[in-house]
Amino acid sequence: MIKKFEAAIYNQNVRDCLSVGDRHRDLDDEWAEIHYIEIRAHTQEEARQQITRKYPASKGFVIREVEEVREFY
Repeated sequence: MIKKFEAAIYNQNVRDCLSVGDRHRDLDDEWAEIHYIEIRAHTQEEARQQITRKYPASKGFVIREVEEVREFY
């Protein structure tokens, strides 16, 4: 069954640039703050893999957490 997950991510490179009064050449300053990205996957591990492919650590992205979103009615 496909589930909905939410990943909390930010970019450490942007944070580092801002800390010395500089700006990242490719990303907006807002990436210094946590972004919440919705992912649909079968498992939490699959969701983490998807978000890692789209936002790789090699480009400074940090995945703080990936949590399943439980919907209440």
